[in-house]
Amino acid sequence: MSDSYVIAPPAQPAVPVAGGGLFPVRRIYCVARNYAAHAREMGADPTREAPFFFTKPADALLPVRSGQVGRFPYPPATQDVHHELELVVALGAGGADLTPEQAAACIWGYAVGLDMTRRDLQAEAKAKGRPWDIGKAFDAAAPISEIVPAGGRVLSAGEVVLQVNGAQRQRGDLADMIWSIPEVIAYFSRYYRLMPGDLIFTGTPEGVGPVVPGDRLDGRIAGVGTLALEVSGG
Repeated sequence: MSDSYVIAPPAQPAVPVAGGGLFPVRRIYCVARNYAAHAREMGADPTREAPFFFTKPADALLPVRSGQVGRFPYPPATQDVHHELELVVALGAGGADLTPEQAAACIWGYAVGLDMTRRDLQAEAKAKGRPWDIGKAFDAAAPISEIVPAGGRVLSAGEVVLQVNGAQRQRGDLADMIWSIPEVIAYFSRYYRLMPGDLIFTGTPEGVGPVVPGDRLDGRIAGVGTLALEVSGG
C-alpha cells in the first residue's frame, strides 16, 4: 500500500523573520480580554481568575514584511470588521505544565499582530452561546509583521499604538496586561502540549473599532516593530 499523499499537501504557513529566514507556524492561540480597559469596553469585568482564549487557523496569517504595506481583503458575510492590535509571541520550544520560568525560556521572538474580527458575527455567536470561530477564524484574519528574534527575553513594558488613516485609535502599554507573557504561556501549557512554531496573540488594549475598504492601518509596538495594512474591497 502506498503512503503517498492522494492530493497535494497544503503549504506550510510561515512568517518572515527580521534579518532573514522563515518561522514555520504550527498553531495560533489568542488571549481575550488581557487588558482591563478593553475588557470593560467589551462589556466584561476584568479578572485574574483565568485567561480567556480562542484560536485561529495557521493559514489565517497574513504576513507583512518590514517596509511593506499589506493588503487585507474585507471578508465576506459581515458589515462590521474591527481591528485589535496585539503583541505576538513566537515559541521556539514547548512542553506541558510549564512553570512561568520554564515558559519564558520557550520564547523565540516577537511580532506585531492584528486580530481582525467580524464583530457582528462574533456578537451573534455570543448571544447564542456559540463558539467565536465564525467571527475570529477566516482568511487573512491574522495580519502579522516580521518576527524579531528575542532569545527568551521577556517583554514587560512597551507602548502599543494603532493609527487608522493617521488618527490614533488604540494606545496602551504591555505593562497593562492582566496576565504576563510567561503566565499566559504557562496557562496554555496546562491544556495543550505547546510546540516550537506556536504563536500566541497576547490581547489588545482599548480602542478597538471598525475598518472599511480604503482604510490605512499603522501599528507599532515599542521594541518590536511596526505593521502597515490597507483594507481592500475583497
